Amino acid sequence: MRIETSSFHPDLQHLVPQLYRQQRWAMLPGLLRLFGWWSRYWDRGRDIEGLDCATDYLKSSLDGAEIRVRVYRPLEAVDGPLPCMLYIHGGGYLIGSPEGADEVIKRFIDRRPCIVIAPDYRKAYDRPYPAGFQDCYDTLLWARDQSQRLGCRTDTFMVGGHSAGGGLTAAVSLKARDTGDVSIAFQMPFYPMIDDTQPEDNERDIAPPVWNTSLNRKGWAGYHADIRRGRVEMSAYAAPMRAESFAGLPPTLTFVGDLEPFYWETEIYAERLREAGVDVRYRCFRGCYHAFELIGNGGQVARDARAFTVDTYAELYDSYL
Repeated sequence: MRIETSSFHPDLQHLVPQLYRQQRWAMLPGLLRLFGWWSRYWDRGRDIEGLDCATDYLKSSLDGAEIRVRVYRPLEAVDGPLPCMLYIHGGGYLIGSPEGADEVIKRFIDRRPCIVIAPDYRKAYDRPYPAGFQDCYDTLLWARDQSQRLGCRTDTFMVGGHSAGGGLTAAVSLKARDTGDVSIAFQMPFYPMIDDTQPEDNERDIAPPVWNTSLNRKGWAGYHADIRRGRVEMSAYAAPMRAESFAGLPPTLTFVGDLEPFYWETEIYAERLREAGVDVRYRCFRGCYHAFELIGNGGQVARDARAFTVDTYAELYDSYL
């Protein structure tokens, strides 16, 4: 059911009618895929002013496919190796590129110096799970192995991402915990896409602008296409809320709006992490839809969410790095 404009936070209400119109276009068959293709190649290689930006490539351990990785560093010289962050962009597992998250990446580096590695992982339209997940995990291991050349620390890493990137963040942290391949100092899965059962739950059906249950169903159907065909086994790495235990996961920073499909799973995720003894920094922003802090002029509530992100990131950086 469509949510009336008056239900949203006052700072966001002026954006809602336009966002609903844009969402209707995104729901048309094939248009989301076309937009994802266009934006991905239009943005490709775009640099961030004020940062040292580069492109690198590695091979997927899954099938040898080439993975493009953007590498971002502060311009100012720093003594010794810097902490490294794996940043994973969002897009419902269907669309997006690292360059689309340039403002977010710059905020992290400006607040605390680090090297950000951002993979252009394969989307479900290219190849479903496990390709995108494995691309992200391979990029983390590549950064570990290439740390001297990249100028980053090897003892521990940060992992973060928004939306589907938050889901991949949670999955990468799970596998790092399970394998011991890499130490994760802390993770930042912001309003993560982690529960594939949401679209089939009538009690969590929700139709706000930007991302609703119908689009969520489309995202999971694409990402889990090979699971549904019986070609790949279901795993917590494919949908992190399926994990039997969250014990041993790293300190976690996250937030969500309460008028979006990922509200319930983020709430439960934060609760289960706390029950498992994990240090969790979590906020819920009332009256807010998906990615409200990143789209348009969201006023004070958007500024509050961005401040919560970078301020708490700095606290975790100072405490755990």
